[in-house]
Amino acid sequence: MSLKKFLSPYPHSKRRRRWLGMAVGTVALGAWSARAMSRDPLPVVATFSILGDMVKEIGGERVAVTTIVGSNTDTHGFEPTPHDVKALQEAKVLVLNGLDFETWLPRLTQAVGFEGQRVVASEGVTVRYLSGAHGHDHDEEDGHDTHGHSAGDADPHAWQDLANGMIYARNIAAGLAKADPRNASYYETRAAGYVARMKALDSEIRAALAAIPPENRRVISSHDAFGYFGDAYGIEFIPVAGFSSQAEPSARDVARIVKLAREAQVGAVFIENMSSPVMAQQIARESGAIMGGTLYSDALGPADEPAASYLGMFSWNAGRLVYVLKRSLQNQ
Repeated sequence: MSLKKFLSPYPHSKRRRRWLGMAVGTVALGAWSARAMSRDPLPVVATFSILGDMVKEIGGERVAVTTIVGSNTDTHGFEPTPHDVKALQEAKVLVLNGLDFETWLPRLTQAVGFEGQRVVASEGVTVRYLSGAHGHDHDEEDGHDTHGHSAGDADPHAWQDLANGMIYARNIAAGLAKADPRNASYYETRAAGYVARMKALDSEIRAALAAIPPENRRVISSHDAFGYFGDAYGIEFIPVAGFSSQAEPSARDVARIVKLAREAQVGAVFIENMSSPVMAQQIARESGAIMGGTLYSDALGPADEPAASYLGMFSWNAGRLVYVLKRSLQNQ
């Protein structure tokens, strides 16, 4: 997935043709050998859409993946369904993020009595913790609910750094190999190719951002989901709300963010694919910042959108950030 196609004001143009090409490439990668599978694919459950896509990339035709929380759906407030219970009952492998992201999962696995292979995709990452910066350790006086997250809690959005994405991929490959040792080399080889694509995209993002001075890399986001991205690529994200995309900022939050945006000369305001644009539009209007469009944080986009895969999501987010920050710089 290349970053260049998203460095324009109309990154959705010709997307269907591009995605057709990607589909062909994926099919070619999946043609690991000419022999047909002699048994049913390994049943795997992934907790949310980003992990589901990773498992499909690594598992290919040797796995049958069920994703519990689908695209454009908030994992924070999710409630499992009978369909999810059935899928987990039949699964041999469960792939989860960990870091207290899937707060509903312990109840589900206990109810099902799941005894299969558990893969914690985030195992081994350097965890970022919520510091309370920008005043986002909201207390009761704010009337602001951070849905269980407060200063000192682990930030679960580790996939927002491609270096961590590589760790996720290797963990998933190892977990699949442990549950299905006959296909271990298949999973390892596909994971290696996947990691190579992440490395190439990571280099492309860094090269594109090099043209933007560090002091001009400030943006506002809906909630605190891009801390890993910011740490990795030198962008300061000023979140309106806490970790959860359901958290509603108070009037005092909004006034403070507008003041901060003016003082810090913030380049743009972004919304997220699961957030209302109203608050972001108000902040952009009152601060004079550019409306940057949509970023994807906790969930992938629909199947016909560029952000329908993990690498597609990363390319889209980075492309929008680079394009809008360059535009903001030109307007100064």
